[in-house]
Amino acid sequence: MSVSRNEWIEKNKNDKIKTQLHYAKKGIITPEMAYVANVEELDSKLILSEVARGRLIIPANINHKALQPMGIGIALKTKINSNIGSSQIVEDIDEEVEKLKVSIKYGADTVMDLSTGGDLDSIREAIIAASSVPIGTVPMYQILHDVKNDVMKLDIDIMLDCLLKQAKQGVSYFTIHCGFLLEHMPYVAKRKMGVVSRGGSLMASWMMHYHRQNPFYEAFDEILKICQEYDVSLSLGDSLRPGCLADASDEAQFAELKVLGELAKRAYDKDVQVMIEGPGHVPLNQIERNVELQKELCNDAPFYVLGPLVTDIAAGYDHIASAIGACVAAWKGVAMLCYVTPKEHLGLPNAKDVREGIIAYKIAAHAADIARGRVNARIRDDLMSDARYGFDWNRQFELALDSERAREYHDEALPQDVFKDAEFCSMCGPKFCSYKITQDIFKNYKEES
Repeated sequence: MSVSRNEWIEKNKNDKIKTQLHYAKKGIITPEMAYVANVEELDSKLILSEVARGRLIIPANINHKALQPMGIGIALKTKINSNIGSSQIVEDIDEEVEKLKVSIKYGADTVMDLSTGGDLDSIREAIIAASSVPIGTVPMYQILHDVKNDVMKLDIDIMLDCLLKQAKQGVSYFTIHCGFLLEHMPYVAKRKMGVVSRGGSLMASWMMHYHRQNPFYEAFDEILKICQEYDVSLSLGDSLRPGCLADASDEAQFAELKVLGELAKRAYDKDVQVMIEGPGHVPLNQIERNVELQKELCNDAPFYVLGPLVTDIAAGYDHIASAIGACVAAWKGVAMLCYVTPKEHLGLPNAKDVREGIIAYKIAAHAADIARGRVNARIRDDLMSDARYGFDWNRQFELALDSERAREYHDEALPQDVFKDAEFCSMCGPKFCSYKITQDIFKNYKEES
C-alpha cells in the first residue's frame, strides 16, 4: 500500500462517515481494499465495486490498530469465524487470549468474543490487542451483564452506551438482534424449540414483559450513527434461527429474514457495511433454498451462517454434522461460515475444541471454494498430490491444513527421521504401496521400451 492504514485513518479522522462503503461509493480505493485485493489475488477495482454494491464487506474498525484487513463476500474465498469467550462459570482472560491465538494459528478469518462472565471490558481489550483479525461481539451479552442480569432493566440508552464503548475499543462488527419483532411471537409459539438464540431469547423476554417493540429495531438509526463513526460493520442477527430440523424454514425464520433485508437496505443507504446471519439447523435438501431466499430478500448482502447442522443427533460431533451443511451452504453462495466445535450444545469449548472446530470448517470452506471454481483454489491440492506421489512426507505435512496433526499421525508408527524419506507409510508397508507399485510398472515399461 502506498499509504499505510494508520496514515489513512489519521488523514481522514475528521470525516463524519469513515466506513469502507462510504469511500467505495465515492470511487476511492482505501488501503484496506488494496490489501484485500492483494491477499485475494484480485484487482482492487473489483474489490471497490463489490464493496460499493454491498456484496462485500471489510470489517475494519478504525481503532483496531493491529488489524490485517480481510473481506467477506461472494467474490472472495469463503471465510470462517471462530467463537470464543468466557462464561459465568469459566472466566479467564489468559484462556480467552489463548483461544484467540489458536483460532488465528489454525486459520480463523474473524473471531467473535461472546464472553458473558468476568471483567468483559478487560477480556475484550486483551483480545483486540492480541488480534490481527477482526473481532466481533454480541453487545447484548454485555448489556445484560451491566444490568446485573436483570433483562427488565434494559433501555435503549444503556444499549447504545454499550455499543459506543465497544466501538471505541476497536470491535469491527456487532451482531445485533434487531429483526425479531413483537409481532413474530405467535410464529415462535408454533415451534418445537422456540427461540434458541441467546440474544433473541433475551429480547423476547423484554418484549413480552413490556409488550413493546424491539428497542434495537426502534433505535436502528442511532446504531447506524455509531457504526458510521468507527467503521463498525453490522451482522444482523438471526434471533429466530431454527434450533432443530423440525423448525427449519418456518414462518418465524423467514418473517425475521424479511425484516433483516429491510434493515440491510437502510444500513446500506447510510453507508454502513452489513452482512446477514443465517441458520442454524437445516436439512441438507433445504440449504440451497435458504441461501437463494436470503439473496432475494437482502439484496445480495454477504450471508454468514452457523453451520447449518444437518442432523440433531451428533452430540459430541456437531463440528462434523455442521461442516457438512456449511460446505453445501458455501458452495451455494454463503460468504462466511461460523464454526461449530465438538462441544456445541454440551459445554464451553476449550482451546482443543477450538482447533477441532476450525479445521473442520477450513475443510468445508476450501472444498466449497474448489466447487465454485475460485481463483487458485485447487493449487494446494495439486501440490499435495505431487508430494504424496513423490513420497515427500515433510512437504505433505507442510501443505496439510493441520500440519501438526498430519505429522503426529504419521509419526505414531514411524517416528524415526529415516522414515521421512521412506517410499511407504504404516498403512501399506514397503511391499503393498499402490503408488510405488504403479511407479515400478511404468519404470519397467519404459526400460522394456
